[in-house]
Amino acid sequence: MRLSLTLKFNIVFLLIFAVGFAGTAYLTRKLLLRNAQDEVIQNARLLIESAGAVRGYTQSQIVPLLQTQIQYTFPPQSVPSFSATEYANALRGKFPDYNYKEATLNPTNPRDRASEWEADIVQKFRNEPGLNEIVGERDSATGPSLYIARPIQIKEKACLECHSTVDAAPRTMVAAYGPNNGFGWRLNEIIGAQITAVPKAIALGRADKAFQSFIAAFLAIFALVFIASNLMFYFTVTRRITALSEAVDRVSTGQMDAPIPATRSHDEVGVLVAAFERMRTSLASAMKMIEEHP
Repeated sequence: MRLSLTLKFNIVFLLIFAVGFAGTAYLTRKLLLRNAQDEVIQNARLLIESAGAVRGYTQSQIVPLLQTQIQYTFPPQSVPSFSATEYANALRGKFPDYNYKEATLNPTNPRDRASEWEADIVQKFRNEPGLNEIVGERDSATGPSLYIARPIQIKEKACLECHSTVDAAPRTMVAAYGPNNGFGWRLNEIIGAQITAVPKAIALGRADKAFQSFIAAFLAIFALVFIASNLMFYFTVTRRITALSEAVDRVSTGQMDAPIPATRSHDEVGVLVAAFERMRTSLASAMKMIEEHP
């Protein structure tokens, strides 16, 4: 089966495109996923920083205002971890995929008690005091999730007023939460971790949307290049060679006056046309000499 020059050109062009497209798609997908994960983790860091700011504000601004009230009834809003958690829960109204928890080994409020995997993170912070952040991935009931964790360390002596011993704690707090949890803390001890977890599907979804847009743009550009290159190949090569081939056929059958396609181009096809024109002129002269001198 004879393959035309255009078909051969397109086959080579498509093979090169396929290889380039596969490599580019793989690298782009990998890069977009990494960037999406980095963005999700960065947003999680922002949530933890915001919760930390709420903790500091509560400790320095709210607690002093409630000292008198604590003697009669214990307001949970005076607890920095409570305020930070409530703040994060309010944000979840608009960002439901971001989960925040102040996972504590021995919490006053039962809702802050660390689960098994959270306790492992807290223990890692306790075993490595210089470790300030853990970023990782874990399997959950809803699928893979990304998480970021930072240690909660007792750095202020004021915290020990409520958590050192039951006798030293405000009686209203003991009445509200009981005498069995949230005591025995020590200065500089790591008692928990701020943990933000985000389903990995969020990062995958963002990467998929960006990847689909990239693929659509890439294919559109390829289609334009493919059409433009075929048109260029047709007008600069195929059409000219076809016309020259037809002229060669006519000359080969004795039609020495068959018109040769005119060209002003000095490219390879132009050189070929000029060479054939010289060959036809030489051939016509030779045949004329033979006729004159048989």
